[in-house]
Amino acid sequence: MSGIDWIVLIATLLGIIAYGLYKSRTSKDLDGYFLSNRSMPWYLVLLSIMGTQASAVTFLSAPGQAFTDGMRFVQYYFGLPLAMVVLCITFVPLFSRLKVFTAYEFLEKRFDLQTRILTSFLFLLQRGLSTGISIYAPSIILSSLLGWNIFLTNIVMGGLLIIYTVSGGAKAVAYTQQLQFVIIFIGMFLAGYMIVHLLPPGIGFADALRVSGASGKLNVITTGAEGGHFDWRDKYNIWSGVIGGFFLALSYFGTDQSQVGRYLTAKNTTESKLGLLMNGLVKVPMQFFILLIGALLFTFYQFKPSPVFHNRAVEEKAQQTVYKDSLKLVQAEYVTKNAKQAELSSDYINAYHANNVGKLKELKDSVALNNKQLEALRGAYKGYIKKALPLADNNDTNYIFLRFVIDYLPVGLIGLLIAIIFLAAWGSIAAALNSLASCTMIDFHRRFSKNDAELNEGELGKKEYRISRIYTFAWGIFCIIVAQFANRMGSLIEAVNILGSLFYGVILGIFLVAFYVKRVGGKAVFWSAIISEIIIVALFFLNEYGVINLSFLWLNAVGALLVVMFSLVFQLSYQPFQKSK
Repeated sequence: MSGIDWIVLIATLLGIIAYGLYKSRTSKDLDGYFLSNRSMPWYLVLLSIMGTQASAVTFLSAPGQAFTDGMRFVQYYFGLPLAMVVLCITFVPLFSRLKVFTAYEFLEKRFDLQTRILTSFLFLLQRGLSTGISIYAPSIILSSLLGWNIFLTNIVMGGLLIIYTVSGGAKAVAYTQQLQFVIIFIGMFLAGYMIVHLLPPGIGFADALRVSGASGKLNVITTGAEGGHFDWRDKYNIWSGVIGGFFLALSYFGTDQSQVGRYLTAKNTTESKLGLLMNGLVKVPMQFFILLIGALLFTFYQFKPSPVFHNRAVEEKAQQTVYKDSLKLVQAEYVTKNAKQAELSSDYINAYHANNVGKLKELKDSVALNNKQLEALRGAYKGYIKKALPLADNNDTNYIFLRFVIDYLPVGLIGLLIAIIFLAAWGSIAAALNSLASCTMIDFHRRFSKNDAELNEGELGKKEYRISRIYTFAWGIFCIIVAQFANRMGSLIEAVNILGSLFYGVILGIFLVAFYVKRVGGKAVFWSAIISEIIIVALFFLNEYGVINLSFLWLNAVGALLVVMFSLVFQLSYQPFQKSK
């Protein structure tokens, strides 16, 4: 990067930190540190909710996801708006009325202590692992730019985040996310504009979409049916998105403290509901736009020289091994095929403008065939990299958008786009660390501590505030350790969602029983949750090894339904129709 890009990057990040810390003044107690004294208006709640979702994984990995697999990933969010309506009717009024710090406090009131502890533990495990992956995402950037060791970069990035989060608390998170989103949307819009602007003369936005469509990248709606049969292993289709996505969104926004903690900061129930409903309206178009950037980027490389492998740092190391000649041979063939692809794509657009239907179909088939050959060469190239560097990550999906930013964007804009990815990371990770600390403090420390009875309310508040900051620091260290193992997970946006699907369904099932199945008691739901979690993990591994065919999104629905079903069966076995406490 140029000196100007570094200035833009550092000034943007320091400005955001200073603004967040300035706006983070709250009472030095748990209500101030975790819930901003319940003072946030709906638009800050909205931005905080979206900022917690839209991590660096979203802006770094989603364009690469669309580049490689098309835009069908957007279907993953189709169940979200319906989930927001259910939350506003059921979850929000109850949480607000009970004045809880965490969602899991309610479970002790409804069931018993062991159910509360189990559910909070499942959340802590899932969110701690996911946050580690989120720390790894911005580390990719520094590692790629500076040539730093990725493990050292994780420590540097995680350390900065710990300082930022420990210092500011929930209010700093909310106010920085407000400013972050303004900068993020400006930057992403500029990136989309530059992709189209840098296309060859005469190729506009509509033409770029035609080329993407001809290559199968605009597959926004897919049915999951193949050969007349539904493919349960198909990851993203309209049915898994609406049904599996609904259960996932209901669990994520209704039972995940990183999200529940965002709308508990609202002034009142109405502000919480407005924030959630607006999130349901805005999230799908936002994700569509980010994925569209990836589809446009695919078109861009149909006309421009495309890297055969997008992780430059790993590629350069591999080229210094005994496999350098093999890599050069594949790369030379790739360059030739890439040049042919540019000719075919130009001819396709010319045939479209000439309304030459016969030629158009012939060229569409040629474009698709040449793309398959290019993909095969990319696969061969990755194979040699894996042989050359067995411990390196040979999946470059997460580097596709970053490589374009560094190679093609003008001075100044590079720094801004990279700052955006950092900002997204900081917003989501700070919220996650805040929620991890709040659950540890409220559900474990405060619940089991017996040494604070002699303290008055003011002294107790200050002591708990100090301890909460220590827990935030400790969780930051844990997440840095997890980040050190995230370098072989492939597409990060997919890895985070797969990890969530292992736990979210079961956690949601516990809450569904709590809300809607009044006759079930704590003992039944506790054992139902444990057995259901074991089954979900088993299904995941059976799917991974090809024993069954089941996309990870369905695990959310299966997990929730298993808990409800087992709870009813176990309750009948224990004490039929016993009323809950």
